[in-house]
Amino acid sequence: MKRSTDRILTTHTGSLPRPDDLVSLLYAHDRGERVDEATFQERVRDAVRKIVRRQIEVGVDAVNDGEMGKIGYSTYVKDRLTGFEGESRGGSRLIEAEQFPRYFQRTLGAMPTFQRPACTGPISWKGDDGVRRDVETFREALDGVIPVDAFLSAASPGVAGYFLPNQYYPSHEEYIFAVAEAMKHEYRAIHNAGFLLQVDCPDLAMSWNSRDFADKTVDDFKRYVEVHVEALNYALADIPAEDVRMHVCWGNYEGPHLRDVPFREVVEIILRAKPSAVSFEAANPRHEHEWRIWEDVKLPDGKILIPGVLDSTTNFVEHPELIAERITRFARLVGRENVIAGTDCGFSTFAGFLTVDPDITWLKLGAMAEGARLASARLWHALAEGGKG
Repeated sequence: MKRSTDRILTTHTGSLPRPDDLVSLLYAHDRGERVDEATFQERVRDAVRKIVRRQIEVGVDAVNDGEMGKIGYSTYVKDRLTGFEGESRGGSRLIEAEQFPRYFQRTLGAMPTFQRPACTGPISWKGDDGVRRDVETFREALDGVIPVDAFLSAASPGVAGYFLPNQYYPSHEEYIFAVAEAMKHEYRAIHNAGFLLQVDCPDLAMSWNSRDFADKTVDDFKRYVEVHVEALNYALADIPAEDVRMHVCWGNYEGPHLRDVPFREVVEIILRAKPSAVSFEAANPRHEHEWRIWEDVKLPDGKILIPGVLDSTTNFVEHPELIAERITRFARLVGRENVIAGTDCGFSTFAGFLTVDPDITWLKLGAMAEGARLASARLWHALAEGGKG
C-alpha cells in the first residue's frame, strides 16, 4: 500500500456503477442462461477500460476495475469454488429487516435477485480462469495510464461464508477455514500479478445485525470476529502485509443501523488482521462520530487508515470543505502519512443495486479529490509553520 509524504491520497471501496447493458448480461450469466462468452467478456473489458480512465479523470489515486465483471463483491466465489450446489433457506438475515419490515420492503425489496447457493459439499479451488481474466482485463485497462496505485478486490473467507450459508461442515469455524484455504489461490494470483489486494470483510461488523446473533452477546460476536480474522490471516500468510488492504463496514444500505456494533468493540481485533490498511465507514450519520476512538486506540506501526469521507448511500454531494475536515480529524490523531481518503462502501455492491445515481457518484468522487487537496494544503502548511500537521 503506497504512502504519500506530501499529500493525502484518494481511493474508494471497489464497486462502481456498471452500464445497464452489462448489468443485464451479468444477471443472465449468474442465472446460467446462455450468453455468448466472447461478447460478454468484450463488454466487461470495454467497461473496465472506461471505468479506469473515469476514476483517474475525477482524481482517484488508487484505482481498480470497478468490479465490472462481477455480479457482486461476495457471491461471485460460488463460481470459483466447488461445494456450492445447495439452496439457501430463508430470506433477509438482517434483524432490522424484521424490526422495520415496511421500510425494508420498500427499499431493499426492489433489489435484483442474485444466486446465493449453500455449501453442500467439500470446498476446493477451481477459479484460475476467472481470476486470470480479472487480472488480464485490468492490466489491459491500465495500458497508457499511470495511477498512484492499482488494486483488485476479493471476498474474504468470512464474507463469503456470510452470504453463502454452510450446510456441510460440522462447525462454522471449519467452514470458514475451508473457504480460506481455497481463496488463497485468488489472493496469490492478484498479488503475483503485481496489484494491491483488497479483501472485503464486512462480516467483521455487519454480521452483528444478523439473526445468527439475535440472542447472543457482544462477547459472543467478538469471538466470531476473532475466528474470521484468524482465517483471513491464514489465507494471507504468503503475502506481505504492505501489499494488502481490507474493507470493513456495517452493511451498505440506507436504514436505521440501530443494531450496528460500535466500532470500538471490534476495532482492536480488526487491527490484528494482517492487511496494512483498513478501510471503514466514517462519513454516515451512524458512524461519523467514531473518529474519536483514535484518541485512545493506538494505530499499530505500519498500519494505514482509509476512513470513508463519502457516504455511499446518499445522493448529497459532500462539500470539499467537509471532506477536508473529515480527513484532517484522522490525520491529526494518527499522522497524515497514515491516512488515505476513501468511501464508506461501494457504490454498486451488487450489479444494478444503486442507491446513489451514477452521475452523482462521480460528482462525489470529484469532491473527495478536491477535499483531499484542501486537507493536504492545510496539513503540510501547518507543519511548515511548526504546527502539528
